[in-house]
Amino acid sequence: MKKMVVAVSRSYGSGGELIGEKLAAGLGIPVYDKAIIEMAAEKSGLSSDYIDKLEEHASSSFLFNLVSTSYNAPAMLPQYDVPISYTAFSAQVSVIRELAERGSCVIVGRCSEYILRDDPECVKVFIYADREQRLQYVMKMFKLDRKTADAKLTRIDKGRSNYYKNFTGENWGSVYNHDLSINATRTGISGAVEVIKSFLHETQYI
Repeated sequence: MKKMVVAVSRSYGSGGELIGEKLAAGLGIPVYDKAIIEMAAEKSGLSSDYIDKLEEHASSSFLFNLVSTSYNAPAMLPQYDVPISYTAFSAQVSVIRELAERGSCVIVGRCSEYILRDDPECVKVFIYADREQRLQYVMKMFKLDRKTADAKLTRIDKGRSNYYKNFTGENWGSVYNHDLSINATRTGISGAVEVIKSFLHETQYI
C-alpha cells in the first residue's frame, strides 16, 4: 500500500465519522477527527470548545462574524485585526497538513479535502444520506422529538455550508471538490467502507 490520505467529508447524521473509523481500522492506518480540534487548540491558544463550535455558529453569517471575534477568546491572545475564527481555522490547516505529511491516515471533516486539494496523495470522499435517515439518527442520538431534531439538522447543515463557504470560497458538498461521493442510505456503513476500499484499489492506492 502506497502512502495516501483519505479526507472524509460528511453531511450531519450520515454516518461519515463511523465510516471513517471503520475504513481506517480496515486499512490499519490512524484516523483523525476530534483530535484535530485538540491539536489546533494547543497550537493556537484558543479553547477546543470554541473551535468545535465554529460550524454551529456559522448557521448565521451575522452571528458567526460576531462570535468569531468575541466568543470564548483567551485573554492572553493578542488583538490583531484578523478575526479569531481565522486564527482557529489557520491552526486547523497547519495541523491537517502536518498529519498528512506524517503518513497514511484518514482525516474526517474540518475542510480537509479542500486543505489537501493539491496533494496527489489525498483521496477526497463525501458521505451523504437521505434526510429521513439523518433525521432518525438525530432523534435517536439526542432523544429529540421530530420537530426539534429537524430544526437541529437544518441548523447544522446550514452552519457547515456557511463555514465551508466562508473559509474556502467553495460550495460545501460539491461533487467537483471530491473524488468519490457515496449515499450511505443505499450502501449502509459497511457497504460505504467497501466502496471506498474498491475505489482505492482501482486507483492503485491499495
